[in-house]
Amino acid sequence: MAECIPRSIRLELCFRGGFYIFGGVAVQNRIVKVQKRNRALVRFDEARICRAVFRAAESIGGFHQDFLGGINGKIFEMCRSDEAIAEFISNMAVVCLNSNPHHLISNFPPTIETIQDEVLHALRSYGFQNTADAYECYRWGRHWLREGDITQAQFVGNGFPKVSMARALAWNHIHGCDTVAGLNEIVREGRLNNLIAESLAIYEKSLNDAAAKVISRFNAGDKIRMMWITGPSSSGKTTSTVKLTERLEKQGFRFVMLNLDDYFWPLVEHPTDWINDRNYETPEALDIQLLNEHLKELLEGKKVEKPNYSFKEGRRMGTKPVRLESDQVLLLDCLHGLYPPITEGIDVSTQFKLYIENQNMIYEGDGSGKRLTRFTDLRLLRRMLRDSRHRNHSPLRTILHWHYVRAGELFSIIPLAGAADFVVNGGFPFDLPALKPFFEGAHGLLPKQEDFESYSGFLDAQIRFDYVRRLIESVDGLSLEQAADHDLIPGDAIIREFIGGSTIRIPHNE
Repeated sequence: MAECIPRSIRLELCFRGGFYIFGGVAVQNRIVKVQKRNRALVRFDEARICRAVFRAAESIGGFHQDFLGGINGKIFEMCRSDEAIAEFISNMAVVCLNSNPHHLISNFPPTIETIQDEVLHALRSYGFQNTADAYECYRWGRHWLREGDITQAQFVGNGFPKVSMARALAWNHIHGCDTVAGLNEIVREGRLNNLIAESLAIYEKSLNDAAAKVISRFNAGDKIRMMWITGPSSSGKTTSTVKLTERLEKQGFRFVMLNLDDYFWPLVEHPTDWINDRNYETPEALDIQLLNEHLKELLEGKKVEKPNYSFKEGRRMGTKPVRLESDQVLLLDCLHGLYPPITEGIDVSTQFKLYIENQNMIYEGDGSGKRLTRFTDLRLLRRMLRDSRHRNHSPLRTILHWHYVRAGELFSIIPLAGAADFVVNGGFPFDLPALKPFFEGAHGLLPKQEDFESYSGFLDAQIRFDYVRRLIESVDGLSLEQAADHDLIPGDAIIREFIGGSTIRIPHNE
């Protein structure tokens, strides 16, 4: 175990008499073996846990990316290095593993998956949310790699693509908006209109390139019959779907859209949790077997009876016949479009998959802390606004639900992004100023601290609230009148899906 701690770290660390000694504190361990995925039993080695945690933190720039004074500040005081924090987390995972008596039976030790679950539990329990996300994305990416659903070249590691992120950050730097401070200066000086126009031009070009790739594949002999627009929640899939199909329709493509929400299981199949919430964000919330059957039958030219799902009733209400003609392409806007079981048995050459994510590459403050604003926080703000306007969900409820959103993304969306045929950046530097007026002031949507008193033990929600609150407070925003001005923000911009005024039909907002 001590091998993961450099000699420069002056901590007493050894294994003695069934205890791990860390900084003078003993952590009891009675687990002797671990069950591998092939069910073989091998010696339990906490050093492997420590190294994995350290690598996850290192991949995002270190544990300081997760520093939250009122939550994990004491850990940073106690552990003066990233290596020491990794050791602390691995020890806490060991404590959790030892709390289950079943794990202490030599022939029934914890599995690799159980150990990974406890590592994530330890990371999230102490507020290391970004590190946990990197660890979890890498974990499920390796899973899909072992399953043969992605190749090594498609493996995305911790979910943060270095090349495209560096490109987006360089563009923002050239335009003076790579920091919140720089963005605020642009807003105060009234220079945001140029930034909006130039950043939207980059997005429109990416859609032109995506359309060109579809046409190129078709001309090369691929009989594309299905087109997926996929990506995390609130990334701008609907606007991008409309824009991309408009380009392709001008080239003679004909589309039939299949609404995958109709494949949700009835409400009784979604049990509530401890705060009376339901997990609709997992791919298993859909009847995947029926969906897969229908996709195959449609490609074969057969008519299917697509279910009609009533969200008001919480169940399917009849069916509707659907048929795909031989010269039509099936269009699917879906969170989980890359999830392998959905398209199992369907030739990849018949599919085109576009992935969209929000790479809002902006450093907090003046950039001196080297902490980037988080992709997930921008999408959370977008969804808080959309849910409150169109789904009768309070912003508090959206924050409390977001851990389900994130878990689904880190399992079946982001780790599979490398399997997409094309990637579009749906995040823009002007998003934050455009969102700001809807969250500030007495009538703003941002929850109050006291709203979380009934959920005092829900650390995930508290951390997410702290992040978005600090982010929105740090930004100089537009006025509501400016946000509504189509001469400033065009009606077909992605952000209009959320702030309103879109000139594109948004079905889920109706």
